[in-house]
Amino acid sequence: FQYFRYSAGVFYKYNFSHYMAVRLGGNYAHVGYSDRYSNNVYQKQRNLDFKSNIFEACVMADFNFFQYTIGDYDHRFTPYVTMGASMFYFDPYTTLDNKNYFLRPQGTEGQNIDEYKDRIYKKYAFAFPIGAGFKVWLSKGLTLNFEIVNRYTSTDYLDDVSTTYVGKENFVEQVPSPYPSPASQLQDRSPETGSEAIGIKGRQRGVSTTKDHFMLFQLGLSFRLPTYRCPDNLR
Repeated sequence: FQYFRYSAGVFYKYNFSHYMAVRLGGNYAHVGYSDRYSNNVYQKQRNLDFKSNIFEACVMADFNFFQYTIGDYDHRFTPYVTMGASMFYFDPYTTLDNKNYFLRPQGTEGQNIDEYKDRIYKKYAFAFPIGAGFKVWLSKGLTLNFEIVNRYTSTDYLDDVSTTYVGKENFVEQVPSPYPSPASQLQDRSPETGSEAIGIKGRQRGVSTTKDHFMLFQLGLSFRLPTYRCPDNLR
Protein backbone atom coordinates (compact mmCIF):
# COMPACT_ATOMS: atom_id res chain seq x y z
CA PHE A 1 0.00 0.00 0.00
CA GLN A 2 2.96 2.36 0.42
CA TYR A 3 3.46 2.41 -3.35
CA PHE A 4 0.18 4.03 -4.34
CA ARG A 5 0.14 6.12 -7.49
CA TYR A 6 -2.47 8.52 -8.80
CA SER A 7 -5.71 8.05 -10.73
CA ALA A 8 -8.78 10.05 -11.74
CA GLY A 9 -12.09 9.35 -13.42
CA VAL A 10 -15.50 10.60 -14.52
CA PHE A 11 -18.82 8.77 -14.73
CA TYR A 12 -22.49 9.09 -15.53
CA LYS A 13 -24.88 7.03 -13.42
CA TYR A 14 -28.52 6.13 -13.93
CA ASN A 15 -30.48 4.96 -10.87
CA PHE A 16 -33.05 2.29 -11.64
CA SER A 17 -34.26 2.13 -8.03
CA HIS A 18 -33.16 2.87 -4.47
CA TYR A 19 -31.01 -0.27 -4.62
CA MET A 20 -29.54 -0.50 -8.11
CA ALA A 21 -27.76 1.78 -10.58
CA VAL A 22 -25.75 1.46 -13.78
CA ARG A 23 -22.91 3.77 -14.73
CA LEU A 24 -20.67 4.48 -17.66
CA GLY A 25 -17.22 5.71 -16.77
CA GLY A 26 -13.75 6.58 -17.89
CA ASN A 27 -10.63 6.30 -15.74
CA TYR A 28 -6.98 7.24 -15.94
CA ALA A 29 -4.44 5.53 -13.68
CA HIS A 30 -0.67 5.61 -13.40
CA VAL A 31 0.63 2.24 -12.23
CA GLY A 32 4.08 0.83 -11.62
CA TYR A 33 6.32 -1.25 -9.41
CA SER A 34 9.94 -2.24 -8.99
CA ASP A 35 11.57 -5.45 -7.78
CA ARG A 36 13.82 -3.39 -5.55
CA TYR A 37 10.86 -2.94 -3.17
CA SER A 38 10.30 -6.70 -2.86
CA ASN A 39 11.28 -8.79 0.15
CA ASN A 40 11.78 -11.81 -2.13
CA VAL A 41 15.50 -12.47 -2.70
CA TYR A 42 15.01 -13.74 -6.25
CA GLN A 43 12.89 -10.76 -7.24
CA LYS A 44 15.47 -8.35 -5.86
CA GLN A 45 18.10 -10.05 -8.01
CA ARG A 46 15.77 -10.06 -11.03
CA ASN A 47 15.62 -6.26 -10.66
CA LEU A 48 12.86 -5.54 -13.17
CA ASP A 49 10.55 -2.54 -12.99
CA PHE A 50 7.87 -0.81 -15.01
CA LYS A 51 5.45 2.11 -15.16
CA SER A 52 2.40 2.53 -17.34
CA ASN A 53 -0.40 4.98 -18.01
CA ILE A 54 -3.78 3.27 -18.17
CA PHE A 55 -6.85 4.67 -19.91
CA GLU A 56 -10.05 2.74 -19.22
CA ALA A 57 -13.67 2.82 -20.41
CA CYS A 58 -16.07 0.82 -18.27
CA VAL A 59 -19.70 -0.05 -17.58
CA MET A 60 -20.55 -0.91 -13.98
CA ALA A 61 -23.59 -2.01 -11.97
CA ASP A 62 -23.94 -0.84 -8.36
CA PHE A 63 -26.01 -2.73 -5.79
CA ASN A 64 -26.83 -0.93 -2.53
CA PHE A 65 -27.09 -2.83 0.76
CA PHE A 66 -29.59 -0.32 2.18
CA GLN A 67 -32.27 1.82 0.63
CA TYR A 68 -30.61 4.98 -0.64
CA THR A 69 -32.83 8.01 -1.20
CA ILE A 70 -31.40 11.47 -1.73
CA GLY A 71 -33.26 13.97 0.45
CA ASP A 72 -34.46 11.32 2.91
CA TYR A 73 -32.49 11.55 6.18
CA ASP A 74 -33.58 8.03 7.15
CA HIS A 75 -31.87 6.63 4.03
CA ARG A 76 -28.88 8.90 3.74
CA PHE A 77 -26.03 6.40 3.33
CA THR A 78 -25.29 2.85 2.23
CA PRO A 79 -22.42 0.48 1.53
CA TYR A 80 -22.56 -1.05 -1.93
CA VAL A 81 -20.91 -3.59 -4.19
CA THR A 82 -20.03 -2.89 -7.80
CA MET A 83 -19.01 -5.01 -10.78
CA GLY A 84 -18.82 -4.74 -14.52
CA ALA A 85 -16.60 -4.90 -17.59
CA SER A 86 -14.07 -2.58 -19.16
CA MET A 87 -11.51 -2.13 -21.90
CA PHE A 88 -8.25 -0.36 -21.20
CA TYR A 89 -5.10 0.84 -22.95
CA PHE A 90 -1.64 0.36 -21.43
CA ASP A 91 1.96 0.66 -22.59
CA PRO A 92 4.61 -0.34 -20.02
CA TYR A 93 7.93 1.51 -19.96
CA THR A 94 11.04 1.74 -17.84
CA THR A 95 14.10 3.91 -17.41
CA LEU A 96 17.64 2.97 -18.43
CA ASP A 97 20.54 5.43 -18.19
CA ASN A 98 18.08 8.28 -17.52
CA LYS A 99 16.13 7.53 -20.70
CA ASN A 100 12.62 6.08 -20.92
CA TYR A 101 12.07 2.98 -23.07
CA PHE A 102 8.70 1.49 -23.94
CA LEU A 103 9.09 -2.22 -23.26
CA ARG A 104 6.69 -3.73 -25.79
CA PRO A 105 8.80 -2.81 -28.88
CA GLN A 106 11.91 -4.19 -27.16
CA GLY A 107 10.48 -7.72 -27.15
CA THR A 108 11.98 -8.51 -23.75
CA GLU A 109 10.59 -12.05 -23.77
CA GLY A 110 11.51 -12.75 -27.40
CA GLN A 111 8.42 -11.31 -29.09
CA ASN A 112 10.53 -10.00 -32.00
CA ILE A 113 11.85 -13.52 -32.73
CA ASP A 114 9.85 -15.99 -34.81
CA GLU A 115 10.24 -18.71 -32.17
CA TYR A 116 8.36 -16.61 -29.60
CA LYS A 117 5.70 -14.89 -31.71
CA ASP A 118 3.02 -16.39 -29.44
CA ARG A 119 4.19 -14.01 -26.70
CA ILE A 120 3.27 -10.88 -28.64
CA TYR A 121 0.73 -8.75 -26.76
CA LYS A 122 -1.41 -5.77 -27.68
CA LYS A 123 -1.63 -2.38 -26.00
CA TYR A 124 -5.24 -2.92 -25.01
CA ALA A 125 -6.99 -5.57 -22.95
CA PHE A 126 -10.26 -6.34 -21.18
CA ALA A 127 -10.85 -6.17 -17.46
CA PHE A 128 -13.56 -7.33 -15.10
CA PRO A 129 -13.85 -4.88 -12.20
CA ILE A 130 -15.34 -5.98 -8.88
CA GLY A 131 -15.28 -4.09 -5.62
CA ALA A 132 -17.13 -2.32 -2.85
CA GLY A 133 -17.78 1.18 -1.64
CA PHE A 134 -19.67 3.49 0.66
CA LYS A 135 -21.71 6.57 -0.25
CA VAL A 136 -23.57 9.30 1.59
CA TRP A 137 -25.51 12.28 0.28
CA LEU A 138 -24.32 15.63 1.63
CA SER A 139 -27.14 17.68 0.15
CA LYS A 140 -30.02 17.03 -2.23
CA GLY A 141 -27.71 17.42 -5.18
CA LEU A 142 -24.35 16.17 -3.91
CA THR A 143 -23.14 12.66 -3.00
CA LEU A 144 -19.76 11.64 -1.57
CA ASN A 145 -18.47 8.13 -2.12
CA PHE A 146 -15.35 6.03 -1.57
CA GLU A 147 -14.72 2.74 -3.34
CA ILE A 148 -12.08 0.07 -3.82
CA VAL A 149 -12.33 -1.83 -7.10
CA ASN A 150 -9.99 -4.57 -8.30
CA ARG A 151 -9.60 -5.09 -12.06
CA TYR A 152 -9.02 -8.68 -13.19
CA THR A 153 -7.50 -8.31 -16.65
CA SER A 154 -7.19 -10.50 -19.73
CA THR A 155 -3.45 -9.82 -20.11
CA ASP A 156 -0.35 -11.05 -18.30
CA TYR A 157 1.83 -8.30 -19.78
CA LEU A 158 0.61 -5.27 -17.87
CA ASP A 159 4.16 -5.12 -16.46
CA ASP A 160 5.84 -6.67 -19.56
CA VAL A 161 6.72 -9.77 -17.52
CA SER A 162 5.01 -13.13 -17.99
CA THR A 163 6.96 -16.24 -18.96
CA THR A 164 10.66 -17.11 -19.28
CA TYR A 165 13.96 -15.58 -20.32
CA VAL A 166 14.96 -16.31 -23.90
CA GLY A 167 18.69 -15.77 -23.36
CA LYS A 168 20.99 -12.85 -24.09
CA GLU A 169 22.14 -14.53 -27.32
CA ASN A 170 18.74 -13.75 -28.88
CA PHE A 171 19.34 -10.02 -28.55
CA VAL A 172 22.51 -9.76 -30.66
CA GLU A 173 22.24 -6.87 -33.12
CA GLN A 174 22.58 -7.53 -36.84
CA VAL A 175 25.17 -4.74 -37.09
CA PRO A 176 27.88 -5.35 -34.49
CA SER A 177 28.25 -2.56 -31.92
CA PRO A 178 30.60 -2.10 -28.98
CA TYR A 179 27.59 -1.24 -26.84
CA PRO A 180 24.84 -3.67 -25.79
CA SER A 181 21.40 -2.95 -27.25
CA PRO A 182 18.69 -1.53 -24.94
CA ALA A 183 16.63 -4.71 -25.48
CA SER A 184 19.54 -6.86 -24.31
CA GLN A 185 19.92 -4.80 -21.15
CA LEU A 186 16.21 -4.52 -20.40
CA GLN A 187 15.36 -8.21 -20.76
CA ASP A 188 17.74 -9.09 -17.90
CA ARG A 189 18.62 -6.32 -15.43
CA SER A 190 20.11 -8.58 -12.77
CA PRO A 191 23.72 -7.51 -13.60
CA GLU A 192 22.83 -4.01 -12.34
CA THR A 193 22.63 -5.43 -8.82
CA GLY A 194 26.27 -6.54 -9.01
CA SER A 195 25.34 -10.23 -9.15
CA GLU A 196 25.74 -12.81 -11.88
CA ALA A 197 23.27 -12.52 -14.75
CA ILE A 198 20.28 -14.82 -14.26
CA GLY A 199 18.69 -14.40 -17.71
CA ILE A 200 19.39 -17.92 -18.99
CA LYS A 201 17.16 -19.25 -21.77
CA GLY A 202 14.20 -21.12 -20.29
CA ARG A 203 14.60 -19.79 -16.75
CA GLN A 204 11.47 -18.39 -15.14
CA ARG A 205 11.07 -14.62 -15.57
CA GLY A 206 7.43 -14.21 -14.55
CA VAL A 207 4.38 -16.26 -13.56
CA SER A 208 2.24 -17.02 -16.59
CA THR A 209 -0.36 -19.12 -14.75
CA THR A 210 -2.24 -16.02 -13.54
CA LYS A 211 -3.25 -12.83 -15.33
CA ASP A 212 -2.33 -9.40 -14.06
CA HIS A 213 -4.73 -7.15 -12.21
CA PHE A 214 -4.70 -3.66 -10.76
CA MET A 215 -6.75 -1.91 -8.11
CA LEU A 216 -8.16 1.61 -7.87
CA PHE A 217 -8.98 3.37 -4.62
CA GLN A 218 -11.10 6.40 -5.45
CA LEU A 219 -12.86 9.16 -3.53
CA GLY A 220 -15.60 10.77 -5.58
CA LEU A 221 -18.25 13.46 -5.73
CA SER A 222 -21.36 13.11 -7.86
CA PHE A 223 -23.85 15.80 -8.78
CA ARG A 224 -27.49 14.93 -9.27
CA LEU A 225 -28.98 16.03 -12.57
CA PRO A 226 -32.63 16.94 -11.86
CA THR A 227 -35.37 15.64 -14.15
CA TYR A 228 -38.85 17.06 -14.45
CA ARG A 229 -41.97 15.11 -15.28
CA CYS A 230 -44.88 16.73 -16.99
CA PRO A 231 -48.08 16.57 -14.84
CA ASP A 232 -50.65 14.11 -16.15
CA ASN A 233 -53.28 16.81 -16.64
CA LEU A 234 -51.00 18.71 -19.05
CA ARG A 235 -50.31 15.79 -21.34
